[in-house]
Amino acid sequence: MNEEGRGPSAEPLLALIGEHRESIRAALDDEQHALLLTRLTALAEAPPDDTMAVRRALQGVRLALRPLPFEHPVRAALDGVRLVAAPPGPAAVTEALALISLMAAPDPAPAGPTPAATPAVGVGDDRAPDPLLREPALSAAEATARCGGAPPPELIRLPDPPNGDRYPQFQFPTGGGTPHEVVLEVNRLLLADIDPRGAASWWLGGNTWLGGTPASLLGRLPDHELVGAATALVEGE
Repeated sequence: MNEEGRGPSAEPLLALIGEHRESIRAALDDEQHALLLTRLTALAEAPPDDTMAVRRALQGVRLALRPLPFEHPVRAALDGVRLVAAPPGPAAVTEALALISLMAAPDPAPAGPTPAATPAVGVGDDRAPDPLLREPALSAAEATARCGGAPPPELIRLPDPPNGDRYPQFQFPTGGGTPHEVVLEVNRLLLADIDPRGAASWWLGGNTWLGGTPASLLGRLPDHELVGAATALVEGE
């Protein structure tokens, strides 16, 4: 506990990231790793006296680490980090800057001949590495029609270069209509406008707090329970 009694500060999480940086790099794909570096940079650049900026930056780092396997020591430690804790001090900023330098370093070139290029895997292919793009989704045109105009920024939008942007279908009522209000509320908490993959992973992944997949519980659980589960993630409760 810190001196304000609100949970540990950012330093333990940053130290753990540094300790396990190699296994983190191995567990995340290129896009996920780049996002983590971006979030660490935001934390390093957040003004220490701007509590909201620091809290959002810490939330961003934490969400960027959610794709790690549940058994990974950093992933296992996330729920113990309170984002409402006091802003990190100079040590955390120094740690974040050091992590950025270490984690951004290019991987050493492998010895021996260069392996042949692996053919690109298309979306829809059973070998596609991104399961989020295999989930039912609306096209940009369909989402625009359902929203009666440009989709709001907090709606999860997953870039899919070969086929156009995809809006996960769970965000909309099955029978038609505009997005679920509770989805928009939760997405705001999860910063879906800057981390759509992290938000989508929360909705489509198992959740011990709720006892199921949040997306499958829309309309079956009271909205406030979904919001509470997302708030617990954000605040580390």
